[in-house]
Amino acid sequence: MRRQRGVLRNLSLSSISFTENYDIVVVGAGHAGCEAAMAAARMGLKTALYTLNLDLIAQMSCNPAVGGIAKGHLVREVDALGGIMGEVTDAVGIQFRLLNTSRGPAVWSPRAQCDKQQYRLKMREELESEPNLHIKQAEVADLVVEQLSVASGQLSVNNITASADDSEQTTDNRRQTTIRGIKLRDGRTVGAKAVVITTGTFLNGLIHCGEQQYPAGRSGEPPAVLLGEALKALGLRGCRLKTGTPPRLDGRSIDWSKFAVQPGDDDPTPFSFRTKRVAHHDKQVPCYIAFTTPETHRILRENLLRSPMYSGQIQSIGPRYCPSIEDKIAKFPDKETHQLFLEPEGLNTHEIYVNGMSTSMPIEVQLAVIKSIPGLENADMLRPGYAIEYDSIDPTELERTLETKKIAGLYLAGQINGTSGYEEAACQGIMAGINAALKVKGEPPLILDRTEAYTAILIDDLISKGTNEPYRMFTSRAEFRLHLRIDNADRRLTPHGRRVGLIDDAAWAEYLAKQERMRAMRDLLERTRVNAELVERAGDDANARAVVDLLIGECAGLTLSQVLKRPEMQIEQLAPLLARLMRAFFDREEVASSQSPVASYQPTTDNW
Repeated sequence: MRRQRGVLRNLSLSSISFTENYDIVVVGAGHAGCEAAMAAARMGLKTALYTLNLDLIAQMSCNPAVGGIAKGHLVREVDALGGIMGEVTDAVGIQFRLLNTSRGPAVWSPRAQCDKQQYRLKMREELESEPNLHIKQAEVADLVVEQLSVASGQLSVNNITASADDSEQTTDNRRQTTIRGIKLRDGRTVGAKAVVITTGTFLNGLIHCGEQQYPAGRSGEPPAVLLGEALKALGLRGCRLKTGTPPRLDGRSIDWSKFAVQPGDDDPTPFSFRTKRVAHHDKQVPCYIAFTTPETHRILRENLLRSPMYSGQIQSIGPRYCPSIEDKIAKFPDKETHQLFLEPEGLNTHEIYVNGMSTSMPIEVQLAVIKSIPGLENADMLRPGYAIEYDSIDPTELERTLETKKIAGLYLAGQINGTSGYEEAACQGIMAGINAALKVKGEPPLILDRTEAYTAILIDDLISKGTNEPYRMFTSRAEFRLHLRIDNADRRLTPHGRRVGLIDDAAWAEYLAKQERMRAMRDLLERTRVNAELVERAGDDANARAVVDLLIGECAGLTLSQVLKRPEMQIEQLAPLLARLMRAFFDREEVASSQSPVASYQPTTDNW
């Protein structure tokens, strides 16, 4: 027996003594890890979730916001499949806005500013409520794999650790590698039938703040160096990517009178189909809009070469659609001002997130930039902005299930696959968790088509094209975006969630009742004509009569469904009349699970 890179080689699988055994092990408790672990556990499998710090589960390391353009679609899809991000956001959101409402409904996207601390506490509460899920604090240092070599018709088992040297393998051998567990830094070895890795920015993470650089996974947290090296040793192709975050300010030191107020919506749009009313409906907090000045731009231009991005210190590629403030100044020199948003990080803190000012400039430059903005002259910076470089795996190494092609049973989700954003991570996490669980159960995988979901578009883009920059979802990436709306995510995906076991009887009963209400309303619109009979049916309801009077002039003889095909007509305009014609659609009671037609339901193309 000899040692290679500090790890034992040439062991038989029987020589490894597993201290614990699980069906599924999830590494990393960010947004991808939480969804993966919860999905696997809810599907009835004994699941372990390993994280470096139990107190930082689902930490919102950048903006404490969920949703946005296309990102809101992803959260709705996670919820429709049976995920938890939407419900947690509805419980802790402190400002809700529906974006893009000046355009068509296909691109409407919900966004919520969340209470950063409450988000991770609520997420941990949800995870701990699942009996099949075991949450552990430990560093994962290595992977345990079984390599089956087929040579000259003989089968052998060897090289059990991820960091074993494969240089002795000949081209005549066909080798299949299967995951068998993980090895912790404290020496314990944990057995698993499938492993999902969701390490975010922790793999060999390196923080940059001006000329200073130091290893970290996030500010104040250690990087995952050992696991990063183990993945390289497995032969998975990787690359270095970069992301960043802006400074945070003390709200008590800001002159709020200098900024325009950006309030939330009067009637907040929930993320979850199961949420009737968001928790902080009547306690929404405002955000504020600020702008850079010529002085801001002068400071940044004069110090541009002190930015690690422009000094050559950072050579990785950052997110194109979320540039740093120095990048904006350099690439758009003709712009005299750039918009910033001052967003609260919670109800019980004065910390303010400066959205739009991501930077890796030296701290003294960051301070000067902040003070050049009217209203921030006396602002106190609580945390400086920084950039972080980290390892990711080339997503073309993955199957559509997010399982690696080279190691059976090993799944990757989140930023390790080259994406950016909590929402992109969450949708990968739930898909990886579902497919890992289905593999362990011996059932067919869940593979979504591009016509079904933004989630499928993201996965398809990654595995077929790869990415050389942090991937971000946009509505423009969807060829079928007129069908892929936030309002029909449940029709598209909830039957899939039911099939795999993530939608319980009560949620399924409510879903079926909703579909029946929609069919009844569609029938009403198709058979009701604008005529004298409709005037009688409106009765003495003044609002309903007003709608009929509006329609009689130009739409006489048409059905209501034909009226709605006119571009100037919206169904909201017909609401007073429809409320008269079908009161049950508007005044409905909750459907009890005992009343539920929970028979098997298979998705079809008309579910869109």
